[in-house]
Amino acid sequence: QVQLVESGGGLVQAGGSLRLSCAASGSMFSMGWYRQAPGKQREVVALITKGGSTNYADSVKGRFTISNDHAKNTVYLQMNSLKPEDTAVYYCAADEHGNYFLGGGMDYWGKGTLVTVSS
Repeated sequence: QVQLVESGGGLVQAGGSLRLSCAASGSMFSMGWYRQAPGKQREVVALITKGGSTNYADSVKGRFTISNDHAKNTVYLQMNSLKPEDTAVYYCAADEHGNYFLGGGMDYWGKGTLVTVSS
C-alpha cells in the first residue's frame, strides 16, 4: 500500500516563496503536483519523471521548479514569486508504471497541503 506524504505548505505574502516536499513509500515512474483552489477544479501544476523530464502548467512557468531525488522516492516543488492566485491545496501524485503517459490517471495521491498567499 503506497503512501504519499506532503509537507511544506503554509501562509506567505505575495512575492514570497515556499518549498513543498513529497515522499513516497515506493519507487515511482513519475511524480507531480496538482492543486485545487476553493470552488475550482483540481489542476496539474508540474510533473517530473524518474529521469528528470519536466512539464509545467503555463501559469507557473518561470516561477515554480519541480525536482526529484529518485533514490529517496521524493519530489519537491520550489515556488517563488507566489501570487494570491496560487492559493490552493496542493496534492502530491504518483504514477508507478508510467500509465499516466498512456492516457491514464495517477495511481496514488497524498492528502494535500494548504498553501495560502496573501496580498
